Amino acid sequence: MTLLPRLHRVAVLVLEGAKPLDVGIPAQVFTTRASMPYEVRVCGAAPGLVTGGDGLSYHVADGLDALAWADIVFLPGYRFPDREDPPAAVVGALLTAHERGARLAAISTGAFALAATGLLDGKRATTHWHYTRQLAGKHPRVLVDENVLFVDEGSVLTSAGAASGIDLCLHILRGDIGVGASNHAARRLVAAPHRSGGQAQYVPHSVPEPLGERFAATRDWARQRLDQPLTLAALAQNAAVSPRTFSRHFADDTGYTPMQWVMRARIDLARELLELSQLSIEQIAVRVGLGTGSNLRMHFQRILGTTPSQYRRTFVA
Repeated sequence: MTLLPRLHRVAVLVLEGAKPLDVGIPAQVFTTRASMPYEVRVCGAAPGLVTGGDGLSYHVADGLDALAWADIVFLPGYRFPDREDPPAAVVGALLTAHERGARLAAISTGAFALAATGLLDGKRATTHWHYTRQLAGKHPRVLVDENVLFVDEGSVLTSAGAASGIDLCLHILRGDIGVGASNHAARRLVAAPHRSGGQAQYVPHSVPEPLGERFAATRDWARQRLDQPLTLAALAQNAAVSPRTFSRHFADDTGYTPMQWVMRARIDLARELLELSQLSIEQIAVRVGLGTGSNLRMHFQRILGTTPSQYRRTFVA
């Protein structure tokens, strides 16, 4: 008799003043469905009604016992996080969950609740740009980085404003079950399949501009041509700007130089082909524009710290 693998257990902890989008993101990304090997429970400090932010409240079926059950606990953002710490019972339950091996992931101002455990001391973390100074002031031992979308410190993860919670969730999906599943979830959510955690947060400027959208069409154009030579000049020509202008603004938008981004796009496509096809390493190298298997292995190892063959064994049953 074949035993089915155990589902990854996800708890979404709703605190007083919880922001509705922050609660909904992990609950929807990790939704229990055939294509997603996850089971999700939304919980609170106790079962029952939790007063949320923005005019909404939540009726949660589970209390802190869900944290003892979970493999990963999400801490959605909440209102006025700098005023007081979560209840001692919540902090204790988070520490206990972490001690037995659960990952703790904060979205936006949920980082304050995570910082209250002391688990972020000496580690990099981020939160919504509006609260980065307050987080640094309230928890001076936390290495607050205000210029990133999310930070992965292994067993503790943090993300910036609500939309970057999607980026964090997709990042976790890629690590858990592979880039193919992550891309599938991104398509379901109509979200960008991959934004670097190192990309800058979108903060107010005198002339606001949607971060990352300036060259979105060129990035899509490039993704359709990864098997072909892609030079800086060709990318800039597609974007109808000079190579110098393209390089400067592309790095601002994505956190990578154009050629770094192209290489990572090629490696992401290689990951998907390793997961979902029977193509050989040499065939995949040609498909992604890297020419030879040795070239693919070199860049794959440099970016991901593993080999294509090891990656395929990890993500293909």
